Amino acid sequence: MTGRITIDLFTTLDLVAQAPGGPDEDPSNGFPYGGWQAPLSDDVEGANVQERLRDIDALVLGRRTYDIFADYWPRHPDAFAGGIAGAFNRIPKYVASRGTPTLAWVGSQRLGPDLAAEFAGLRERHENVRVIGSVDLVQTLLTDRLFDELTLWVYPVVLGQGKKVFPDGAAPANLRLIAPPLVSDRGAVLLRYAPAPGEPRTGTMGG
Repeated sequence: MTGRITIDLFTTLDLVAQAPGGPDEDPSNGFPYGGWQAPLSDDVEGANVQERLRDIDALVLGRRTYDIFADYWPRHPDAFAGGIAGAFNRIPKYVASRGTPTLAWVGSQRLGPDLAAEFAGLRERHENVRVIGSVDLVQTLLTDRLFDELTLWVYPVVLGQGKKVFPDGAAPANLRLIAPPLVSDRGAVLLRYAPAPGEPRTGTMGG
């Protein structure tokens, strides 16, 4: 079995992915816009997220995102039912952390420092691995090309500050669109990309 590694992120037009879900999610570096996604969410986006997570069988999170999820999902009213809550509580959770955190959420374990080896192992054990949020971890996965799909919900808002999907100095890379864009009622656009070979090329327009 060769499983797929999918990265799921919610971003602004300027590709800020920091703290979309709430004010206290990630206030690092004085970020003042925590929870920016909430006013822009709608049923189209929600239904798509539910559908795309239906077959998830492993979850990978950075330490900060793990702490947020571990505090919320086990207490969700549907924690032991179907849907996202039931899936998150049932499946294995893998946590990327430089420390030695206490992982009390049932089914959680820490990834080792060799992410390439760890993700190769995840592909062997699982079919549908999802990396949700965790922008610091995602930046490493993008640089090292340890993913099969990058899914971005891009919202019509510009923040001008915060952690970006591709920060200054990000590794050059080619991507290819693997599905038609989906547009939500409030103007968010779903874009799904896969890695493409080679490095970016240059040329002259109109030649």
